[in-house]
Amino acid sequence: MTAPQMMIFGILALTMALFLWGRLRHDVVALASLMACVVTGLVPASEAFVGFGHPAVITVACILVLSHGLQQSGAIDGVTRKILPRNAARLATLGALMGLGALLSGFMNNVGAMALLMPIALQASGRLDMTPGQVLMPLAFGTILGGMTTLVGTPPNLIVSGFRADAGLGQFRMFDFTPVGLAVAVAGLIFVVLVGWRLVPARKASTGEGFETGAYLTEVRVPEKSKAVGMTLRQIETELEGAEAQIVALVRNEVKMNAPHGGRRIKADDILMLEADVDGLAEALSAFGIKLEQQGASSEKETKAEKKEKAAEATKTARAAKDDTVVASVTTKDADKEDRKDKDTDKTDEDEDSRRDEDIVLRELVVLPASTLVGRSARDLRLRSRYGLNLLAVAREGHRPQARLRTLKLKSGDLLMMQGPAEVLSDFANDTGCVPLGERDLRIPDTRMAVLSMAIMAGAIALVTFGLLPAAAAFALGVLVSMVVRTVPPRDVYTAIDWPVVVLLAALIPVAGAMEATGAADVMARFLVETVAQGNAMAAIAVILIVTMFLSDVMNNAATAAVMCPIALGIAATLGVSPDSFLMAVAIGASCAFLTPIGHQNNTLILGPGGFRFGDYWRLGLPLEILVVAVSLPMLLLVWPL
Repeated sequence: MTAPQMMIFGILALTMALFLWGRLRHDVVALASLMACVVTGLVPASEAFVGFGHPAVITVACILVLSHGLQQSGAIDGVTRKILPRNAARLATLGALMGLGALLSGFMNNVGAMALLMPIALQASGRLDMTPGQVLMPLAFGTILGGMTTLVGTPPNLIVSGFRADAGLGQFRMFDFTPVGLAVAVAGLIFVVLVGWRLVPARKASTGEGFETGAYLTEVRVPEKSKAVGMTLRQIETELEGAEAQIVALVRNEVKMNAPHGGRRIKADDILMLEADVDGLAEALSAFGIKLEQQGASSEKETKAEKKEKAAEATKTARAAKDDTVVASVTTKDADKEDRKDKDTDKTDEDEDSRRDEDIVLRELVVLPASTLVGRSARDLRLRSRYGLNLLAVAREGHRPQARLRTLKLKSGDLLMMQGPAEVLSDFANDTGCVPLGERDLRIPDTRMAVLSMAIMAGAIALVTFGLLPAAAAFALGVLVSMVVRTVPPRDVYTAIDWPVVVLLAALIPVAGAMEATGAADVMARFLVETVAQGNAMAAIAVILIVTMFLSDVMNNAATAAVMCPIALGIAATLGVSPDSFLMAVAIGASCAFLTPIGHQNNTLILGPGGFRFGDYWRLGLPLEILVVAVSLPMLLLVWPL
């Protein structure tokens, strides 16, 4: 063994020990490993940071951004309702998610399949009273298992097929991988759904859980095309049970009905006053195709009701001053001037909105005792015409407000959900004596944005599936389009990326390259095969499979396949047997990286959202890999005899 090989083995062993120790953040450990390789000369200094431009790193970052767009637009809410029964239990939900993930992964990039379903898994975890990681890890493993069933499901399959062609045996066909891969995938899915998910550590996401703010009172308008039109209030409340939202009043033709009868049918343009938390509100809006009343009027123009109220006030003022024609005339002129000023302001605001549309955000503000908002309503403040802001909902401790949202007199301690440009909201909070709460995800579904975000993701996946663009380029193009059409505002692009995960992957790619360049991976594989197999073909297949699985846990799976294929072909030639079973063993082993977060991009994707540590993966991954070996070995010998 050469000195460089000994050094890379030492660095790798120390790196793994630090990961398992868990006292240092994983990106810090990865950077330390990279710097050790640079200092020892195993990685040239000029190539130390090439990992940040590696397609795998770009793909992971872009998928995180696109997934953010799918989740925030409400697209995932619709998909969830269609593929998952509303009241499905844990096993049924996990089975549906993993089965769909495996199916999608067989015919498209498994990273793309994971990206589509990851937001759904995050939402399902809350409903199932599970931590995000307890749903994310089974889903990630399911998409990995599904990828091994077809030629295009995962890069290692394509690499193995290429080595077979280079050996003069022709390429594997699309479904040559299916008999063995499908058997392994089905066995793995059944194990994880029935038993394996219990082995996943129940950790909170590293981004932290949201804070509780109680139920908001808000108004939603029912458009003509809404699913709610024609339904009774009782039917709607039944649908909203899972969202923990309730209807507290109905407004029809400006007449408010408190506690309306459950048999009353909903008509178009009815306004429902809902009480719900943030997540329940988003689910209600998405389920029935309804929209917030104040958000629907976000053109910064006054509503008809507000105009009528203003006209009534102007008439009252005019009548009170009818004995003083001069004053009345002046008042009328001032009113006209004010109207013209408001129109000019509205036009200016619209122009300003068109320029700053990407800055529209949702924020929660607390009204302080000394705030100038106390005792005033949204109508009094003229939030839209003066500030360009919308008051979407109010949460109040102690009792439920009875007034309409626009006429509700605000009190100290009220929690306001407001919508508008970020800078304007900050200025408004400072000027009026409000305190903004810490930022958290506030999702108000937008049908147009949901359709666009799904179309962008589908387009990127299609480009990869049909081989028109590499995964990194396709998903990067998707991010660019998302920013242009604002399904993901430019300000959210960088916050949507889990940077510690990106640094982890980018730092370890050169380390894995050093392991391959020094021949350390080849030395390890050959030593184990020659020592353990000892000339027995069946034992040699088992060792090839196990060694490949181990290497794929610490190296890129494509690199692992590239390292192991020549070894597999050489052993088959030495033993005088067919190389197909050996090559298939490499394909299975390279695809089954379940022990670490760096073995597969899908494992890396869930590291932050699942709140995992480096050493958490083996608890489910080890028994799953043992099952893979137990199922795949007899299937390899049956389908691809020696």
